[in-house]
Amino acid sequence: KPLCFNNPFYYEADSLCREAFERVVSYIESADEQFVAEARKGKMFGVLVVENQEKNLGFLAAYSGQINSTFETDYFVPAIFDYLDEDGYFKVHEREISDINREISQKMDSLERKTLQLKFRMIEKTAEETLKSVKSEFAEAKQRRDEIRKQGNLTPETEQKLIRESQHQKAELNRIKQKLKASIAQADSELKAWDNNIQDLRNLRKQKSDELQRWLFSQFVIVNYLGERKNVLDIFSDFNGTIPPSGSGECCAPKLLQHAFLNGLKPISMAEFWYGESPRQEIRHHLNFYPACNGKCKPILNFMLRGLSYPANPLEITQKDGLETIYEDDAIIAVSKPEGMLSVPGKSDLKSAYDIVKEQHQDDEIWICHRLDMATSGILIFAKSKFCYEYIRGQFESHTVKKRYVAILDGKITEKKGKISLPLSPDLDDRPRQIVDRENGKFAITEFEVVSESANETKIYLYPHTGRTHQLRVHCAHYEGLNTPIKGDGLYGRKSDRLYLHAERITFVHPRTGKKITLEDAHNHKW
Repeated sequence: KPLCFNNPFYYEADSLCREAFERVVSYIESADEQFVAEARKGKMFGVLVVENQEKNLGFLAAYSGQINSTFETDYFVPAIFDYLDEDGYFKVHEREISDINREISQKMDSLERKTLQLKFRMIEKTAEETLKSVKSEFAEAKQRRDEIRKQGNLTPETEQKLIRESQHQKAELNRIKQKLKASIAQADSELKAWDNNIQDLRNLRKQKSDELQRWLFSQFVIVNYLGERKNVLDIFSDFNGTIPPSGSGECCAPKLLQHAFLNGLKPISMAEFWYGESPRQEIRHHLNFYPACNGKCKPILNFMLRGLSYPANPLEITQKDGLETIYEDDAIIAVSKPEGMLSVPGKSDLKSAYDIVKEQHQDDEIWICHRLDMATSGILIFAKSKFCYEYIRGQFESHTVKKRYVAILDGKITEKKGKISLPLSPDLDDRPRQIVDRENGKFAITEFEVVSESANETKIYLYPHTGRTHQLRVHCAHYEGLNTPIKGDGLYGRKSDRLYLHAERITFVHPRTGKKITLEDAHNHKW
């Protein structure tokens, strides 16, 4: 039995959790066909090893969200709040919102709206053609008047006649413009009146959705280790002043802990694992363990675990203090950043590489030219002037800087070299995770080359052509990339003693000499 409860945001599943995990997997695979089919589409499951008052050990199991539109199964703990009753408040008001959705769709696709749109376009087109024809006709008339005047010997009566004709045509053109403008405005007004009605329905839908979501979060009353109670809405408000993301309170960890606390069971250790197909965006592999999510679960678990002893998340505490300088001249400084150190100051009070370099060079103007993930070790470049910084930054932005990372993959891959192109964007509900996002993501390209292989690991060189957050980690882990996470990647794979990713070589043009310079940090990692 472990000495204390594990940190749900940074852990390695212990033997008790693994035994519980094997039993849950066995249950899933022997369940009824409908349950198995739904689970195989991809679902997060969790286990919580608990101790009762007689000091006997057992475990609880849960899954995130719903399976087959229900929270209730005999094997898994119940939902914190079951809002799926067809005659209950949530479902009744959800149907109201669905009715508004249907009304919006009907109005958007209605014959009346299409007729108004067609009418507007036809009037607009007719007006354009009419105006063009009238202008052409009046231009020809002006040309005739100009030719008459060129002939000379005009009588005063003829000149007055020409002037009156010109004035009449100008006035007529203005009247036609006003008439056409009024016609277009009338058609536009009719269409806008229809669309304004649709927008009113959209506003009503948003209002009702927001109200229903707030009501739902107010019904999720969370119990913590100390027996205190607070709803999810208030928990997020107290934690960071935000509105909870959709689905907050429905993940495995809160459900497991809630059931334990309500039934007088002491939490011993917990683990969450993915079962089934990998999602298209997130990094999730079948039967791999994952930490609790930050966006939905961190505020809730921070409240639930109050009073319970568990270790701090090492990613949130300083592990390294020293920096080795591997190159320095009057323009730049290159240091070897260890794993576990921030590149630049963050929200916490942790000392960053920038802080240390700044302290060591108090007489210089220090600028950091790029960044490395906290968990990644390797070369960081600093500039001693704004000119040098902008010169080097320009090379990063134009993708002319050449970088080589060395990594150990947690498994073997089939291809020996190749290119990965998967666009990335932040997972807004679980920062700092990144997801593959083909609609809104920024393009990211990585080349790779296998260096060596062992029984269960692969040493690899990675050459990023872009510098997106977690690019190499996601490109290695995602099933459309190498489908093999980097060893020790607790976010996208399995944790180890460290993340085995090291920035060992960088080539760029020196801001003073104008010549290419290559720096290496190959001796500062263990592998």
